[in-house]
This record gives sequence, structure tokens and C-alpha cells, in this order.
Amino acid sequence: MKPVVELKSLSKTIGKKKIIHNLNLALYPGQITGFLGPNGAGKTTTIRMMAGLMKPSGGDVVIDGVSLADDFEGGLSKVGVIVENPEMYKFMSGYKNLVHFARMHDGVTKARIDEVIDQVGMQNRIHEKVSTYSLGMRQRLGLAQALLHRPKFLILDEPTNGLDPAGIREFRTYLRSIAEKEGVSVFVSSHMLSEIELMCDRIAVIQNGKLIDIREMSETQDSFYYIEAAPMDRMESILKAEGFTFEAYEEGFIIKAEKTQIPGLVQQMTAQEMQLFAIQPHRKTLEDQFLEMTGGGQIAEAHAK
Repeated sequence: MKPVVELKSLSKTIGKKKIIHNLNLALYPGQITGFLGPNGAGKTTTIRMMAGLMKPSGGDVVIDGVSLADDFEGGLSKVGVIVENPEMYKFMSGYKNLVHFARMHDGVTKARIDEVIDQVGMQNRIHEKVSTYSLGMRQRLGLAQALLHRPKFLILDEPTNGLDPAGIREFRTYLRSIAEKEGVSVFVSSHMLSEIELMCDRIAVIQNGKLIDIREMSETQDSFYYIEAAPMDRMESILKAEGFTFEAYEEGFIIKAEKTQIPGLVQQMTAQEMQLFAIQPHRKTLEDQFLEMTGGGQIAEAHAK
């Protein structure tokens, strides 16, 4: 599949400090990619370069085959952006806001405005003033505005900040629908790892300005089991001898194993007359894995530099 967006050796130096180090990343149509990193990792700097708000010191951003270095306006014409809580004209209706933004792009018809209103489920409230909208409604209007010109690439920086659980779930549903039905490549930066886990197809992790991991969400769903047995030193010896990847956890071990390997392991423990107290599936959350990847760096980043 041909990527919609390519970061090619993207770099940024401010003063004498190199903030971003040769990032290479491909983003594909219909796919939602989560962008994660500790505080100060360079997420916001990267997003600013992708959105044309900051000029790279080196490398390039290519959007739908168009280089921002060669054709800045042409490349950005294919991009939609939502940064935290979208700012709208509160004294105007939602519909008039969309009409105003539509004038900034060529070829956005009334039919297209009506189409995005339907997409984000705002038919019943679109002619009311934005000042009467909840935060969730304003987020929906912001999403509609970002989609008006049929972008190939949608950038979202902390899009669910301040939303309640129902609003977050609703926003996630709309986003998934847009990616799948319109083939938009969506790039989401957020500190809410539980949401990234539910929303995204894959994740890219940045630390100290370097891309340290890219993985499909399916890869984060490896099989782990919690085993609690005594004596623990004998349990550890068995796990080492059988080549299991494991780590100490509470009063036992977390092991990486296939379901079919568990009966044989239990048989060995029984043969050695060990006491088995518990064995059960254990799911490593994205937060657990993120902390492993980054060495325990802070997760939250609302305004990374």
C-alpha cells in the first residue's frame, strides 16, 4: 500500500540543540497511528513540522506524493488539523462557522458541508450558536471543519482533552468511521494511553527526538500468564531451563507463553512436587509496554516542546 505521508530523515535543530533526529515514518490510508513519547520527547515539534507550522532543519515531509519543501501550499492542502479544543466563533451558529471555513478552500460545496455535518452527527444542533455547545459538540464541529476539504491526512493533537467518557467514546467512533470509509490517514498524539489502545491500528514511540519503536497494535496483544508457585527459586529455574521470557511480579512471575505451553509447564511443576497457587492469563497494557520501551519516562504530555 502506498503511504499517504512520509517523514524522510526529518530533523530539527534549535540553537545548538538537535531536537529531532532523522525521523523516518510512513503513514497509510485508512489507518490510525498513535504518536507517543515522554515529556520533552519532541512530539509537538514533529507535529508542527508535519502541519507546516515549523520549518525542518533537515529532511522532508511528503504528503500524498507532494513534498512540503517543494510545494508547501500543495502539500498542506491535503491536511486537516485539530489541536486540543478547536476555537470557533461562539457568536455564530455551527453551520455559519463551517461556511466561513469552507471559503478558505476551493471547491467546498453546500452539499459537502451537509455531508460532514451528517458524518459527525450534528444535524439537530448545527444551526444553534456555538456558545450553547458542550465541549463534545465543539470537538465534533472541529472535526467537521477539519474534514471539509476532504483531506488525505488528519493530525490530532490531544483531541480528547477535557471530554467525559461518553464524549471520548463518541469521538473515537467518528474517527474510526472516517478512517475506514474515507481512507484518511489519521495521526493522533495523546497522553491517554488507554484511548490510544482502543483507537489506533499501530503506534510510533519517540524519545529524546528519536523514533525508538513502531509496532502494530496486534503486536501489543502477546500472550502473558501470571504464575504463583513455591518454592520461587525452583520455579525460576524451570522457566530458565525451558527458555521462557519472564519477570518477577508480585508474589510470582509474568511469563510470555502460548496457551499450548501451559499444560507442559504445569506437569513439570507437579513432577517436582511444587506448590501451585495460581496460574492465569495476564494482559500487559499499552501503558506497561510504553514504560518498558521508554525506561519509565513520564507519559503525560499536553504541551511537549
